[in-house]
Amino acid sequence: MLFKLSFRNMKKSFKDYAIYFLTLVLGVAIFYMFNSIDSQQAMIEVSQSTREMIQLLIQMLGMVSVFIAIVLGFLIVYANNFLINRRKREFGIYMSLGMGRRQISGIILLETILIGILSLAVGLFIGIFASQFMSILVAKLFEADMSEFTFVFSKDACIKTCIYFAVMYIAVIIFNTLTISRYKLINLLTAVKKNEKVKLKNPIISILIFIASSVLLGYAYYLVTGGVYELRTDEQLLKPILMGVIGTVGIFWSLSGFILRLIQTRKSVYLKGTNMFVLRQLNNKINTNIVSMTVICLMLFMTISALSSSLSIQSALDSQLEKFTPVDVNLYKTAYLPESYVSSYSGKTIYNTEEQIEDSRHLVSYTLETNGYDMNNLKDIVEIPIYAIPGWTLKYSLGDYYEKAKLQFSMLTYDTPESVIKISDYNKIAKLYGEEEYSLNDDEYIVLCDFEQMIDLRNETLAQNSNIQINGKTYHAKYNECQDGFVFMSTSNMNAGIILVPDSFEIKEENTEQYFLAANYNAETEEEKIELNNVLAGEVDSELFDNLSEKEINLEGMTKISLTEASKGLSTIIIFIAIYLGIVFLIASSAILALKQLTESSDNKQRYTILRKIGCDEKMINQALFRQIFIFFMMPLTLAIVHSIFGIKFILSMLAALASPDELLPSIIVTAVIIGAIYGLYFLATYFGSKNIIKEEE
Repeated sequence: MLFKLSFRNMKKSFKDYAIYFLTLVLGVAIFYMFNSIDSQQAMIEVSQSTREMIQLLIQMLGMVSVFIAIVLGFLIVYANNFLINRRKREFGIYMSLGMGRRQISGIILLETILIGILSLAVGLFIGIFASQFMSILVAKLFEADMSEFTFVFSKDACIKTCIYFAVMYIAVIIFNTLTISRYKLINLLTAVKKNEKVKLKNPIISILIFIASSVLLGYAYYLVTGGVYELRTDEQLLKPILMGVIGTVGIFWSLSGFILRLIQTRKSVYLKGTNMFVLRQLNNKINTNIVSMTVICLMLFMTISALSSSLSIQSALDSQLEKFTPVDVNLYKTAYLPESYVSSYSGKTIYNTEEQIEDSRHLVSYTLETNGYDMNNLKDIVEIPIYAIPGWTLKYSLGDYYEKAKLQFSMLTYDTPESVIKISDYNKIAKLYGEEEYSLNDDEYIVLCDFEQMIDLRNETLAQNSNIQINGKTYHAKYNECQDGFVFMSTSNMNAGIILVPDSFEIKEENTEQYFLAANYNAETEEEKIELNNVLAGEVDSELFDNLSEKEINLEGMTKISLTEASKGLSTIIIFIAIYLGIVFLIASSAILALKQLTESSDNKQRYTILRKIGCDEKMINQALFRQIFIFFMMPLTLAIVHSIFGIKFILSMLAALASPDELLPSIIVTAVIIGAIYGLYFLATYFGSKNIIKEEE
């Protein structure tokens, strides 16, 4: 009997369960999709380093999934609370007919299990098929081979999803049982007739709190933008976060205290149409939903910030990658070889005279060839020395701006000598890279720097005092600002400073810090390049690295393929986690708003009946309902957008090497489309659902 009653109730109340059901289905589908990547990677061909990056992504998604499960669990409990309140009168009738609380709890238990099983089944069905598109996305982002693509079902992801949602529903069942046990019959029967009192706060106190909250938020915004460089520890970062939360609560608490009173003073607005009704309804909503509005606002803020920043970083990494990986390989080693390294060299590759052969013992090419590497595998070879001049440190270069730099970049070692390169040597690299070449007089130098934050500090130094005294001679900067250029390949603009000096600059032999080699692979196809890359990247056992290890020679470097894989891996991890968190937060916040509005529309049905009785037609009532729901949805979103403006600026400033504001506009547009689609659908579903509810008794 209870099963039949539960099944009939679920069918009858399907309109009430529609948004709840939709939310659960989306939650299950997304949870499965992002946890099935471990099975999807089996069908794509990737390198070992990329596979390791995918494993890291899987581990991070696993940790994030625990947090996501907690968020969804709170959402389910929160939604159930509103659904139970919606049916108070129904439960009161059951009790008046002799049904006990245990039986009512049994009905709710069966309904909860039925809707849970149904949503889990539908969600898994959608998730399994949607995960196939996730495989394509993973392969595209990692530039993997999809020739072995097949349909994949992830048993582990399915089991994990079922377990997580089973735990959530156990919590829901316990919550529902406790809730029903506290209800009294008289309260259940009269719940539909109860009206919440419109609590009017003291407008003066509300205005003062609004101003104080605005100031608090303003100061928090300053700390994460204008005062960003003071936020170097978790404790310092916690300060603006707490200020933001408190300020958000204060804004929502104070709004209902003076907006209604303020508009009431303007009779032409307050008494026009259904404005009086709409404003009082909104006042009630804000009064009774301060905490939920704050939580929703913060979730929307995290959604906007995460999506915009991650997409911006991904776009920036892709665009910068091509510029900063102009050749196939960079290799470098310390200038002086260990004593254990004793070998002879024939000079058969690129050296002719005994003097050249002796000098070449320090070069990278010499080290490669004398340790078993075939130099015919490389072409377009350029080798240069890089110097470290005693006394010419970063601290000395910055001069009076050292203290400011230390505050901004506390992680840098300022006593480390600057990297110095002779102009002719740099121009060889610049020509190979396709970058601008420079010229210098005998008393000039140039600073190359493309790391945005260091550019500002170095430019201040060059503009105020550009003279440098080295070896008893004064040199001045040819330009009063940094020039664009780099030597070492990277995934983005990370050159914090290289000094170019004239060829006449006096450098002692012991000032040589390292030797640097840039070259391309002597290969025609991508497969051949990968084979050559695997040797120099250390991904396969080779005679070269065995010999280097035996002779204690530390040959370091980077390859274009390895940097590309690392960049793609980093951007993919950022995007996946941001999308995962962002969509779940967006669904949760939208669902909470929708369920709250639907429940209140049901509770306030009599008020709309009164509007009809005093002469309001359906058009006016629908307009009043639309304005209520629109303002109710827009309030947390508007404040979240304001938070996000400063939050995104903070994130980009912290990741200046990975992204720039120039890449932000496209990501903001994509974020706006995603939020507009999901948030807008929930808004429209809420409006039409509420519209049907208030028409039920016609």
